[in-house]
Amino acid sequence: MSAEYATFGLAPAMRAGGVLASGACQTHRDFMDFIVDGKPLLFQLCDLDAVSPLASDVPPAILLAEVRTLLLDTPTRLAGGRCVIYACPECQSLECGAVTAVIERDGADIVWRDFAWQTADHADLELNGYHGLGPFRFRADAYRATLERLLTNLTDLADITDAVAAGWAPPRSRRALLIGARVAVLARLAAALRSIGIGADISRDARRVSATELRAYGAVAFGRAVDEPARAAVRAAFDAVGAEVAYVDGLAPIIPVLVAQIEHALDRNPPERRRLTTLTAHDGRALVEVASTCQVRLLAYRLDRLYRTRERSVFAGTLEPGEHRIPLDDRVVGGRSFLVARTLENVLVTPVTQEL
Repeated sequence: MSAEYATFGLAPAMRAGGVLASGACQTHRDFMDFIVDGKPLLFQLCDLDAVSPLASDVPPAILLAEVRTLLLDTPTRLAGGRCVIYACPECQSLECGAVTAVIERDGADIVWRDFAWQTADHADLELNGYHGLGPFRFRADAYRATLERLLTNLTDLADITDAVAAGWAPPRSRRALLIGARVAVLARLAAALRSIGIGADISRDARRVSATELRAYGAVAFGRAVDEPARAAVRAAFDAVGAEVAYVDGLAPIIPVLVAQIEHALDRNPPERRRLTTLTAHDGRALVEVASTCQVRLLAYRLDRLYRTRERSVFAGTLEPGEHRIPLDDRVVGGRSFLVARTLENVLVTPVTQEL
């Protein structure tokens, strides 16, 4: 086993939710990802749709148990000293499959080894092992300090969101305030957001919202009919209570586009930890830039003359790191059109600019 040390850390991460083309919903999940040698461990598993056990919506008692297991203070629930590193974001069930690894003490060090995809009580390393991943050797004092900091906050505070806010870079609150004049559109948007795990409330302004409620929001979405004085009043209300929120200018009354805009606003991962970094659309093509190899889906949405939403799949496949130019046909470019690009972790939205 290599004696070379790896660094260990935790950082906020997001599994992007969304209303999919099939009509199914994908749940929004905020979690703490494991950062090994400065890079998210999840990225080394290609396009695995999974979250760590340190998720923001996990009950505190369960989260405390997960942290103590990672610290080796309590026995693991799987055979052979294996711990769940990533699991299904929808149900977190082992039957759906999970990435597990042996976590053990080796003298004064902590070692993560024998990573595997596991769907039963025992892992088959030969058949389902992640060969070439790890082992990772961490200095025990730094490893424990990272997890114990989280453990201490969890013991004192109500939940993981408060805990990371006490000293970690926190994820935005999973709640959005929707402000606009078209109540029917806002009601459909709120329902769509709630279906993927993001709370949503509707208002004409923020004057009747209490300070406590204002601090609970992570994003504010403005409808196109909200004028600048009204927007400034909303911003002033949030500033007055010291609430940090992301502001979203709704591009169009297209629910999947608005959901994607709010999902992007709630993403606080720094640019260096995002796979999908750039999306633009002009001159009959889309420019997509990714930081590491990943699966990308590109969907186009367009309002026709009767304000009906038209949806079209533009691209779905694996992209290597770098810039990629994807041609757009006339059915995408015509009219008021918008592109939504998704990886498993994040989402970007852009209007399609017409050629002059």
